[in-house]
Amino acid sequence: MQTDVVLETNLPFKLFKRGKVRDVYDLENKLLIVSTDRISAFDVVLPNGIPHKGEALNRISNYWFSQISDIVANHVIEVVDPRTVLVEKTKPIKIEFVVRGYLYGSLWENYKQSKTSGLPKGLQKAERLKSPISTPTTKADVGHDIELSREDVSTQIGKSTAAEIEEASLRIYERASQKAEANGIIIADTKFEFGFHKKELMLIDECLTPDSSRFWPKKTYQIGQDQLSYDKQHVRDYLVSIGWNRQPPAPKLPEHIIFETSKKYIEAYERLTGRKF
Repeated sequence: MQTDVVLETNLPFKLFKRGKVRDVYDLENKLLIVSTDRISAFDVVLPNGIPHKGEALNRISNYWFSQISDIVANHVIEVVDPRTVLVEKTKPIKIEFVVRGYLYGSLWENYKQSKTSGLPKGLQKAERLKSPISTPTTKADVGHDIELSREDVSTQIGKSTAAEIEEASLRIYERASQKAEANGIIIADTKFEFGFHKKELMLIDECLTPDSSRFWPKKTYQIGQDQLSYDKQHVRDYLVSIGWNRQPPAPKLPEHIIFETSKKYIEAYERLTGRKF
């Protein structure tokens, strides 16, 4: 199973950065981004790769970039191969723009403690919100992201840019949600990253993938419960079950967990796009 995974690349270009999943190369005014099969959990990269994961992530991102290019420009110049893209080098905005359509995750935790404003009382876990909301956070290189208010974002990037990004993020989420739901997938929430290229605002990084979003199968969705999802759930559940302390080095994953996770990424691609992997 592990013979066909790409854990690391070493191309003959200057390495810009090696992230948890992507290897990024500096081509002066452009970047070459390779999506590897690395997988992380609880902010630690695991020793095993997940076959086809990088390819699935890259293909899903490129599908969505093409679907929403009329809403906001994006950084993709050319798709080089199934796991590689050539992109514009932008000046990134150090904020993650999170859009939520359902009451889940940290939003649910805050809601239970009455730390959320603007949401009506009496909602249940995983309930669909009346309309999607924007909950931006800091983009932390280490540790947890911290939620930002609308005022915080405006102070950092200016009121008009903040408003433009919020509107674009909500429009992308609504369009993608309708398309995904027609294919049996609920997008519970997602996060976007933006940057500037020659003063033009661009959507960068990845777009609506299982690594940046919560995807739930529509057929198993039930209000008030934990939801099944198209992501690293199998991996996280396994690591919790063996009592790993969430500190490096991470344990190796058994073959059946690797296989099931690989299947989820491929299924997410096929369901979202209607295309064969």
